[in-house]
Amino acid sequence: MSGQSAILQTHEGLDESMGGSGPLSPQHVAVIMDGNGRWAAQRGLPRFEGHRRGVQAVRRTVKASIELGIKYLTIYSFSSENWSRPASEVNYLMGLLKRFIRNDLSDLHAQNVRVKIIGERAGLPDDMLLLLDDAQSVTCNNTGLTLIVAFNYGARQEIVAAAKLLAHQAAQGLIDADDIDASTFERALMTADVPCPDLLIRTSGEQRLSNFLLWQLAYTEFVFLPVLWPDFDKANLVEAIAVFNGRNRRFGGTP
Repeated sequence: MSGQSAILQTHEGLDESMGGSGPLSPQHVAVIMDGNGRWAAQRGLPRFEGHRRGVQAVRRTVKASIELGIKYLTIYSFSSENWSRPASEVNYLMGLLKRFIRNDLSDLHAQNVRVKIIGERAGLPDDMLLLLDDAQSVTCNNTGLTLIVAFNYGARQEIVAAAKLLAHQAAQGLIDADDIDASTFERALMTADVPCPDLLIRTSGEQRLSNFLLWQLAYTEFVFLPVLWPDFDKANLVEAIAVFNGRNRRFGGTP
């Protein structure tokens, strides 16, 4: 059987399972969307075109996640380290996110998608903050897929901020420092109302976390795919889920 045939057969099996007796695992999929620049370079196109095509891949992935019954999808859209890129590229990425929210928010809302933004807000332009707040407020009561957009996000910074918050609360007598445990710490994170990811997908063949959800990925299954992000589609998502479903998750225990 060819690789493509195997993926299609798995695709059909997963789709059938969605209409069956139970929900498809994983419930929460996180994605590091890597390879836009390389995709463009391979085709002799400017990096901007790779990022633009990457937004189309986001749309496909959201649609596929809804179809497959995934409850939470977290995408790493802009890291706190991405500010070191050339100003022209940073400005283009900012513009892409603004256009995505303006153009796609009504469709996401119509599909019952709840949008949640995580990341540092300080220093962002006012018009960007208004758009982020609008995306969350418009969709806050939706009950379908939760789309978590990690924007201006860094996991180390998130962990430090949570530690500072708990330290201040302890200093003010609001909590007892001795009572702080993993659950307390988790509630201080930006993802407090979201379960930890079951599956992390990184595209482009790179195999690192790049300061993404370091706390939340403690027991997540990792799948690294060679496909560049602009080419990512439902078949690739199904392929990653099939790998996930073949894993034996023990969470430090025995089968």
